[in-house]
Amino acid sequence: MSGKALKEKLITGQTVYCTLIQHAVVPAMVDFLPPGALDFVIVTAEHNALDIADFLPLRYALNAKGIACLARTHSRDPDDVSKVCDSFDGAVVPYVEDYEHAKRLAAAAVFRPLKGKALERVLNDGKWPSKQTEEYCTEQRCGDTVFIPMIESVEGVNNLDAICSIPGVHGVFVGPNDLTVNMGIPNEYDHLDLIAKMQEIIDTANMHHVAAGCWFGKRYQAVRTIRQGARLVVYANDALFMRESMESSFAELKKG
Repeated sequence: MSGKALKEKLITGQTVYCTLIQHAVVPAMVDFLPPGALDFVIVTAEHNALDIADFLPLRYALNAKGIACLARTHSRDPDDVSKVCDSFDGAVVPYVEDYEHAKRLAAAAVFRPLKGKALERVLNDGKWPSKQTEEYCTEQRCGDTVFIPMIESVEGVNNLDAICSIPGVHGVFVGPNDLTVNMGIPNEYDHLDLIAKMQEIIDTANMHHVAAGCWFGKRYQAVRTIRQGARLVVYANDALFMRESMESSFAELKKG
């Protein structure tokens, strides 16, 4: 039900709130999440020694609290997307920039288990093997699956109008580190060019009724993007929350 609720919020134009989890794999940690704060989390094995499977117990604990759990795939391969979607509420795929590639990634998420020439006929001509197959794939097997490509390059932004038109794309998520590096302004998250690029992304996605947003680790940056119209709000991560809380608390304690 958690994936279904998230998908419905995205489709109906609501704003959804998320954080990244990169290190916390103990399911008991969900008891410390403030009620009503999160619609979903994205678990990621990027920049750590973990594997996506390590987060599965956490996924079920989050679902028990009504919080959807999406997983960021290791690769940009459709088979990896299908594998992740078989175990989590959906997939977040890094560095998507080509329309044809994006179409196959989305199909791997929301047209499972259709493959091969039968899938090609659906993608190229919209012809399903039967109405029953279409209903099974899109309503039963994948009806609650959420698919979100990451836009992390200028080429991805240039192709965003086409990417957002793909059936099964429920949101687009900007990775600001990769995007600013690609733009030639590495990690300048307050640069006017990035702010303008975010507005372009949000406006383009909104034309297709697709939620757009960007990860930020500073609250004012997230608020700025919300005011630009972002509906996919992804703020901070588990490590950052712990560090900021400890810095703030112990700085106050050491004042005496």
